[in-house]
Amino acid sequence: MRMRHSVVQTVVPGTIHPPAGVPRSRLLLLFLVFFFICCGLGYPVLNRIDWRQAPGGLNDVVTYASLVTTSPTPDLSQHMQFRVLVPYLARPIYRMAKDRIGTWDPIMFGLLVVNSFFVALTVTLLLIVVHRQFGNYAVALGSALIYLLNFAVPNLRLAGMIDAGEAFFLMALVWSLFREDYWMLPLWAVIGATAKESFVPFLMVFSLSWWLCSRRGLRRPSTAAIWIVTSWIAGLVSLAVLQWRITHVFRSPLSFGLDLHQNSAYLGQFLSSFRDRNLWYIFFWLLPLSLLRLWRLPLNWRIATAVTSATAFALDAYYGGGPGTIGRALFSISGPLLCASVAIFLFTDVSSATFRRQGLAGRTE
Repeated sequence: MRMRHSVVQTVVPGTIHPPAGVPRSRLLLLFLVFFFICCGLGYPVLNRIDWRQAPGGLNDVVTYASLVTTSPTPDLSQHMQFRVLVPYLARPIYRMAKDRIGTWDPIMFGLLVVNSFFVALTVTLLLIVVHRQFGNYAVALGSALIYLLNFAVPNLRLAGMIDAGEAFFLMALVWSLFREDYWMLPLWAVIGATAKESFVPFLMVFSLSWWLCSRRGLRRPSTAAIWIVTSWIAGLVSLAVLQWRITHVFRSPLSFGLDLHQNSAYLGQFLSSFRDRNLWYIFFWLLPLSLLRLWRLPLNWRIATAVTSATAFALDAYYGGGPGTIGRALFSISGPLLCASVAIFLFTDVSSATFRRQGLAGRTE
């Protein structure tokens, strides 16, 4: 038996060797695969569910569907009409598909394509972030697939709603913060504010918590702080301009936020959140499994996610949102982190064992 010379890489203590990134061609292929997976997961909204005849839980869908076909009503009391990004992007797709796709609903088709695009982008960025942190392709790919298979994706993200847009910009925020590309934060703030108004306070809390945890290790903490504060201002201005364009009335973000106050039973609203079935469907297995390896993820990501999740509960109690609202918000904020933790638990040992077997086989050839 002939022995093969093996190359052993020596790791010098105290040095960090960043893992090689996933090739761009592979990322493009993965994005397309994720996109078509999402289109398949969201297929029931095309011709198996009549959103026009389903009251209650689909009231949001009715509102967003109307934004695809008509302009928003200039009514200051209707805050959902300002969530224009996903419906407006769906408009040209709806117009091209109308009377050309058989029994499929052209409005839902437009929303499904746009939401699938945002979900696919979200999991692609999640894969990039996890691979950059651990250098393990199996764990990175597992994070993306676990995210896609969660209850929230086919039943909420791809069901004619607009939360996929907000979730993408929150993941883009994480990606930019890890890369220390703080100049990108104002861009995410301006566009993300048009996806959903709650993105702006989430951005503010998340970025501040991240900076407080990371400032001692940053190359230029003062520059980072300037860009972060700039993103806050950009998001608030974006909200004000958007509402002015639709209603032709200038209203400050503070006034807009005060007008959303529809609840005084804060404790009751908070406790009722835990009776929401959507919350349990999303997190009943995701949260317990994630706790087993959560400590392996960066502290700044964990702290920022925890503080922003607490903010989501506070905003929900302040607004008095209906069933399902808190679950959607929490998955947008914490879903990527928890899915990454579950992937570490499920895939790390398997991939390591496979690597060891391959290494032993190579040395004995």
